[in-house]
Parts: sequence; C-alpha cells; structure tokens
Amino acid sequence: MRFKEFQDEWKPQKLGRICTKIGSGKTPKGGEDVYKTTGIPFVRSQNVINNSLILDKTHITFEMHKSMKSSTVLANDILLNITGGSIGRSCVVPNDFIEGNVNQHVSIIRLKKFNSNFLQAILSSSVGQKLIYQGQTGSGREGLNFQSIKSFNIYFPSIKEQNKVSRFLKLINKRIDAQNKIIQSLESLMSGLVQDIFSQKLRFKNDDGNEFPDWESKKLGEICVKKSSNISANTLESKGGKFKIYGAIGFLQFVDFYQEDKSYISIVKDGAGVGRTMLCDSKSSVLGTLDKIIPNNSVNIYFLYMLFKTIKFDKYIIGSTIPHIYFKDYSKLKISIPCIEEQTKISNFLSSINKKIEKEKVLLKEYEQQKKYLLQNLFI
Repeated sequence: MRFKEFQDEWKPQKLGRICTKIGSGKTPKGGEDVYKTTGIPFVRSQNVINNSLILDKTHITFEMHKSMKSSTVLANDILLNITGGSIGRSCVVPNDFIEGNVNQHVSIIRLKKFNSNFLQAILSSSVGQKLIYQGQTGSGREGLNFQSIKSFNIYFPSIKEQNKVSRFLKLINKRIDAQNKIIQSLESLMSGLVQDIFSQKLRFKNDDGNEFPDWESKKLGEICVKKSSNISANTLESKGGKFKIYGAIGFLQFVDFYQEDKSYISIVKDGAGVGRTMLCDSKSSVLGTLDKIIPNNSVNIYFLYMLFKTIKFDKYIIGSTIPHIYFKDYSKLKISIPCIEEQTKISNFLSSINKKIEKEKVLLKEYEQQKKYLLQNLFI
C-alpha cells in the first residue's frame, strides 16, 4: 500500500548507520528516594504507552540531570522499551519537550535525517515487532541490547514519502486520541452521576412529576442472597474444545461453558481482583472464586450492580497470603435504597449512558483495527 505519486524502491538501512545515538540511562543512586515532584522529567518504561510519552510527577534534580548526560532525552527522540513485560513499546518525544532523562529500561534512538515518526510507526507495526522479538537476548528472550537495535535492517522510502506517510498516520492517531477523550469524558460523567445519585444529591421524579418516597435504610443481606458455584477453575477439564465439568457431586457433563439460569452479579471473593464486581447475564459462566449475588423481587438488578460499584469491599478483606472476603461480613453493610420505581428510573438512565460508552468503545476498536491494518500494509 503506497501513495500513488511514489514509485521509487525502498532501500534497506541498518539502524546503527542512520542514528547519532542508540543508548539508554540508569536509575539514579539512591533509587526512588531521590525522585522529586518537580525538576527534570525522569522517564521510565511505564511512561511509554499507547505510542505516546505519558509523563508523571517523577523528576530528578538539575544537578543529577547534569551528571547523567548520556541518558538525556530530547524532542523528536524515539523511546523504545527494551526490558520486561512492556518490551517493544515505543513513542516519539513531542516537539515541545525540552529535556529529560531515561532509566536503563528505555532506549533512546536519535536519527540523523530520517523521520522519527515514520520509524516509530515501523517499530510498532508487525514488521518492527518481529525485529524486536528476534533481537531479544537471553534464554528467556528478556531484553534488547544496543547491538541488536543497531543491527535492525529496516526499509526506508525517500524522506518525502516518509513525511507523507507520517502525516497520514498522525491523522489516524489524532482520531484515536479524540475517541479516547470522548470515552474518558463519558466515563467521568458516569462516575460523577453515580456519586450524585447514590448520595441522593440527584433525585428522580415519577411520571407525574411528583417526588418519590424517601430511600429506606437496609442491610445488604436483606435485599439479596448469595449463591456459590460448585465449580472451580481447577475442575475444568478441556476435551475437544469443550469443558468437562465437575461439581460437588462429581462429573456433570461436557459443555461449551457453564450457564446460569438467570442474570446475577458476581463478586470476586478471593485472590487477585478480590472485591471486583461484574454484571452477568444468564449465558455467563461462574467459577468457584466468585460469589453469585441475586437480588430479591424488590430490587432492580442493574441498580444493585451500580450500588455495588460504590461499595469499598477493601475493608472486608481478610488474609494476607490469599486475600478474601465473605458475604456474611459485607452483607451486614447498611445501604440506602429507593422504591422499585425510582430504582428503575435510575437504572434506565445509567444504563443508557453505559450503552453510549460501549458504543464509543466499539468505534475506538474499529479505529485501532484500521490503524493495525494500515501498519501491516504500509511497511515492508
């Protein structure tokens, strides 16, 4: 895939020959204790994300910056994560960036005359990711060294074509960034509304314009029941694309996934993510690490789910090796609940916003898929 005005062949270049710098930095002596909230930005691998440089409040002093000249980051540099789980993530340092430093987990790639955005796009494409994977060293392929990066053989078109491809991809990135901001704005709106609604700062009225009755105070255990699944993750045996399910009474059946007969709210009751809540429909599976919460007939399930989002389950966690929570503890929590009619109004209102958020996320995924397709077809 090329712009029709360009016909010249792309020429291979060893990255080491077209760069004035390929290097990284180090962690300052003293570790995190020397970090400041102001000063010279100090870039770590977690700051290189989504093809962008996302700075935080981690800084070092100007004196320390001067002592770490070899790790100085400048505008238009390419930053590439070279170790750990984020290996291969990259970004171009924005033009308005003055200077900063990186640690040893991030490599600085500074080009002589080629377009940095063009090269970064290649590095984030399947072509570049393959080079990064093949260039990793060690038995576990846990890192890139500078010699590996310098040996990357990358095909470049003329600088004019590089610039045009970069401008084109920049438009795609702007669209993705704008879509992310739309989603963030809606999620922020949702968070604020949930807070106002469940603190009763925001109230609804009935269809006649009259106020609903006051909310009643009840214990959580009075409006819902807990059921636990007899099925746990380690009792699932795969066979031919299906799962052999075992329960408390032994072997049950082969199924695509275990199905509940009605919608429910699940809460992670132990291990990683303890206290996390999910709204599950009747086609969802439930495993033994989850409590299945079913509301009684006086409670709207979506209302209860959103109510659970306001509860801090952390205070009910016990155990340090394997943290867990028990329904017998959090069921004693006193909550305020409106009549079922107001619950329904609240549920319909919040679910409409949530549906909007989900639609925007689908659109974001389409933009990201479009970019992925372009990256796969623009580069060789």
